[in-house]
Amino acid sequence: MQMRSRWILILAAVASLSLVAAACGGDDETPAPAGQDAGAADTMDQTITDVVAGNEDFSTLLAAVGAAGLGDTLAGEGPFTVFAPTDEAFAALPEGTLESLLKAENKDQLAGILTYHVLSGKVLAADVASGEVTTVNGETFSISVQDDGVFIADGAGNTAQVITTDIETSNGVIHVIDSVLLPA
Repeated sequence: MQMRSRWILILAAVASLSLVAAACGGDDETPAPAGQDAGAADTMDQTITDVVAGNEDFSTLLAAVGAAGLGDTLAGEGPFTVFAPTDEAFAALPEGTLESLLKAENKDQLAGILTYHVLSGKVLAADVASGEVTTVNGETFSISVQDDGVFIADGAGNTAQVITTDIETSNGVIHVIDSVLLPA
């Protein structure tokens, strides 16, 4: 209960996600926004920020987006592709990491990490191919489309798997990932 409260306090942010696939096979471990199917027409009238705010699995992401001051950006015109880590992905970070990043003095570092989850443009799962992509913060990560799913290798040597694809919004698309991506 105390941990849940900690995550709720962290609320206020949205940021990243882009990729995954037909190759991923639509493993829907993480539910789509508030009672909707991934890619449901209802999300087409909402911004990325709205969709993240409406899904309890993204409360930590929402908090981080707010702390980094990126909410308005992700509610902007876009289009953006966001690779959105779940609350479980944030909980898997080393102890103290998230709390440190949410401090006001680390706002720029947090914003850099969050924008590392965002691509300029709208990239649907069907358009994903293996290769290196450049994020909106100027750093790159590698995407690997395999028989057993779509994986992202970040700059810090970690790997995330895309677990839900193509949650389309009015200003882009969200792909859900199981780990937080970190730049080099």
